[in-house]
Amino acid sequence: MSLSAAKHPYHLVDPSPWPLVASLGAFTTTVGGVMYMHAYSGGGLMLSTGFLLILYTMFVWWRDVYRESTLEGYHTSLVQWGLRYGMILFIVSEIMFFLAFFWAFFHSSLAPTIEIGAVWPPKGLPVLSAWEVPFLNTIILLSSGASVTWAHHAILASKRSEALISLMLTIALAILFTFFQGMEYIEAPFTISDGIYGSTFFLATGFHGFHVIIGTIFLIICTLRLKENHFSRKHHFGFEAAAWYWHFVDVVWLFLFVSIYWWGGA
Repeated sequence: MSLSAAKHPYHLVDPSPWPLVASLGAFTTTVGGVMYMHAYSGGGLMLSTGFLLILYTMFVWWRDVYRESTLEGYHTSLVQWGLRYGMILFIVSEIMFFLAFFWAFFHSSLAPTIEIGAVWPPKGLPVLSAWEVPFLNTIILLSSGASVTWAHHAILASKRSEALISLMLTIALAILFTFFQGMEYIEAPFTISDGIYGSTFFLATGFHGFHVIIGTIFLIICTLRLKENHFSRKHHFGFEAAAWYWHFVDVVWLFLFVSIYWWGGA
């Protein structure tokens, strides 16, 4: 049904196969990952298949949302408010997700058990200095938060070229952060299997790094859409959602830096 024929400002979404396909992709990736890590035959193939299925679903689902919002005009102001509430609730769920990792970290560090020497960091375990790569990554990520805010203000002021420059700067900083994080993992003097410290460190920082990669993809899509004039000063929630997500990633990193790198590694 076209928007002109509708008697209300809501968007009645057509039946879509993508939620089911995304679920199958996530299930295949999870099972394939477990099989691969336990050296089962075909685990790597199953993991790769699931991952490619998720990437394909991301592409076609984003394509459909772009069509609904930009070409068909279904994203009215009321629909955009609903999307905002949905994004806020999603970020709240992500906060709860990371809260579990911080809970595990503080549970183990505030009352270290005798098995790890009753001290934190565990006795004999070399840790990373907070004032080297982690501090540099903090500056990089905070700078990317400033540049994505610059892009938002540029969109509100209808300065498309300025918004493109600031968005590309944000993406470059995000890629640089991921590069340094990867190098830190390679050079780290401990692994995820080195007791509770290694487990909490790599789970918390690793999942944050995964969120940085997702946010970078989000911003790349927004850059391509901005280049094609899909955003205006009054209709740009796709970018706004990416900016909210990126600020969330910034804030989580600040907590990680202060608690795990600085306080937890002292």
